[in-house]
Amino acid sequence: MNSFISFIFVLGILIFVHEFGHFLFAKLFGVKVLKFSLGFGPTLLSKKWGETEYLISALPLGGYVKMFGEHPGEDEIETEEKDRSFSHKSVAQRFSIVAGGPVFNLIFAVFVFFSIFIVIGLPSAVDTTKIGVVSPNSVAEKMGIKSGDIILAIDDKQTVSWEQVSELIKHSGGNEVTVELQRGEEKLTLSATPAMEKMKNIFGEDVGERYMLGISRSEEVVYKRVSLIESISAAFTHTWNMIYLTFMGIVKIIERVIPATELGGPIRIAELAGQQLEAGWVNFFSFMGLLSVNLGILNLLPIPVLDGGHLVFLTLEGIRKRPLSERAMITSQKIGIILLASLMVFVFYNDIFRLVSK
Repeated sequence: MNSFISFIFVLGILIFVHEFGHFLFAKLFGVKVLKFSLGFGPTLLSKKWGETEYLISALPLGGYVKMFGEHPGEDEIETEEKDRSFSHKSVAQRFSIVAGGPVFNLIFAVFVFFSIFIVIGLPSAVDTTKIGVVSPNSVAEKMGIKSGDIILAIDDKQTVSWEQVSELIKHSGGNEVTVELQRGEEKLTLSATPAMEKMKNIFGEDVGERYMLGISRSEEVVYKRVSLIESISAAFTHTWNMIYLTFMGIVKIIERVIPATELGGPIRIAELAGQQLEAGWVNFFSFMGLLSVNLGILNLLPIPVLDGGHLVFLTLEGIRKRPLSERAMITSQKIGIILLASLMVFVFYNDIFRLVSK
């Protein structure tokens, strides 16, 4: 239940932000908005204010903004109503309306990260020699090192930072090292020979080799209070880093560095949302910001049906000075639907397989 509620909360807000981006730009350029829906499928609630009908629909996996004249030939457009029709707006205006959704998701991510930073400050890792994780079957595990141990010295050289620990092990030359540890009230001295192991980046790619014991630093974080300007700057920087990592993640999936089985769908998102909520509000809203970046970037992919596909069509129209043929548009839309449907089936399969495998 916790996962379901947090999933609906997160997805509801992100869908609203996305569709509101389309809605706002449509209104800005004088386009008549017929419907604003959170969700797809059968209508659960509806209310008409002015010329727009606002809906909450049964399937909370997306939403839509239906605009007057959005599809040429779909609505009968009187001469006096042409200036309210989406299809009669300039390419630049239509481009802005379509891009509004993804852009608002990215702006919302900046707002979320800014809110976190201004309330609790900027996070920074504590420089400590406390051990966080001991890798299974590693040299460290075999020599008896445990998570929570504090490294006091290596080969009689005092260690006050994790960088010192890494450098001393790295430059051991594969020779035996003596490690002095603090474990609670007890002091221990253990010996072992570092092993040459492969180093991996965050995507799991090999980036070299070095001597290691198989330990990692405890992930202790402190928060430093910062000014309004520093919070804004950090929020933009953090959002940009998330955008870069999202793009690189997509590239690594295409390159098959990251297995496609790592892709998750709604069930996985619900599971993660519940876990982050249990971990605290900072984790929960950080997850929301990351998900907002993902939603914005994924919608910008040049796939027909997605916003990115429409932006490609509009770009081509701007270059050619005329829209693509109706046949080409319909064919590309069908291909896009097939691609998205296939992807949805695949991520649902991954989600169900994970649940069954637990």
